[in-house]
Amino acid sequence: MSTSTRRSPSARTGRAVRILRVVAAVLASFLGFLALAIVLGAYFPAIPKAGVIGPVLGGQYPFHIALMALVAAVLSWSAWRGGLVRWGRAVTVVTTLCTVGALAIGGIQFQAARSAGVDISLGQVFTGLGYPAVDPDATETYASPGGKPLKVDAYLPEKTPGKKVPAVVLAHAGGFHTFDKSDLRGTGRWLADHGVAVFAVDYRLARPGHPTWDKAPQDLVSALSWVRKNADAYGVDGSRISLGGMSAGGTLAMNTAYRLHNGTIEAAEGATPAPPASVIGFYPGTDVTEMWNDDVAGTREAAELYTGGTPQQYPDRYREVSPTSDIRAGLPRTLLVVGDRDRSARPGTITAFGDALRKKGVPTRVEELPFAEHAFDDAYGSLTSQTSRRILLDFLTKDAR
Repeated sequence: MSTSTRRSPSARTGRAVRILRVVAAVLASFLGFLALAIVLGAYFPAIPKAGVIGPVLGGQYPFHIALMALVAAVLSWSAWRGGLVRWGRAVTVVTTLCTVGALAIGGIQFQAARSAGVDISLGQVFTGLGYPAVDPDATETYASPGGKPLKVDAYLPEKTPGKKVPAVVLAHAGGFHTFDKSDLRGTGRWLADHGVAVFAVDYRLARPGHPTWDKAPQDLVSALSWVRKNADAYGVDGSRISLGGMSAGGTLAMNTAYRLHNGTIEAAEGATPAPPASVIGFYPGTDVTEMWNDDVAGTREAAELYTGGTPQQYPDRYREVSPTSDIRAGLPRTLLVVGDRDRSARPGTITAFGDALRKKGVPTRVEELPFAEHAFDDAYGSLTSQTSRRILLDFLTKDAR
């Protein structure tokens, strides 16, 4: 090979630098576009597609999004300094703004957490991306309708001689037709560690051709009855047993609790238990007919599976399973928690439901979490999840005294 065709070291170095610059530009573009979509969607949920992923990712992982945008900003800045001036400058500006926007979300949520009295764990914010790997203290069968055992996971505080603790029976989310009690393990363990016994229950799930509108509420009645019967064995204060749930589980819990109070539901077997001391609904559906009408994120499918058809086919079923049908004076005090970006359990609907309860004299607390979508507690370590757990703990303990 002649000297004229042989590349010099400086030429090879220059080529490598240009390749790295292009790689940095492509990576910065990808990360920047993703960060922009998430941040814009978090602030403006009406934007198609971005308004779906933005509140979920931006609301639960704002600091992760900020870090991603910052990496994109550094990469684009290096490309800018390396000669890609117009492109680098534009992407640097956009990603810097995304970083600031994501940090602002985190800052607002941080302030909300502090206002709620949360002992904030920043380590959990970055590492608690899903449900923690914890086990219940006991798993028992609380009922066997039709010969099929229904299980309850018990998460229990350390026993103190002579002291009984409050308890909550929790029903999981899943549109009445999916998921199970294990989804509540993070909340269950955390509440138990803070002095509240938690009984996370399975209930009969709907499937095509097998609605459970008349079965799942009976299951919660049975679960409440089982906990009351075993209160002494688990060190539970029988006068401080609450009933609650997340999403469809919240709908189910409120409907069951209110009907127990109003005398419109009875135990399928044995004595009907006393109504719970209080009721909790995390991002619940308050009106199943409205769930069908809205048809957001699978709410229509959930309503039809649960009831066996449409509101036109079964208006009585829809009315019977909707908490709005049972608003009366004297109902147990109620906690409602919803995200201000929730598309299916809309904050306006939850607030209106809370107002309707208050007008009947029912002690009701409504908490709206900033930049939070449906199932805002899926990321166990997120600020919204930490805040909601603190709100729940205070409701079950301090507010009851």
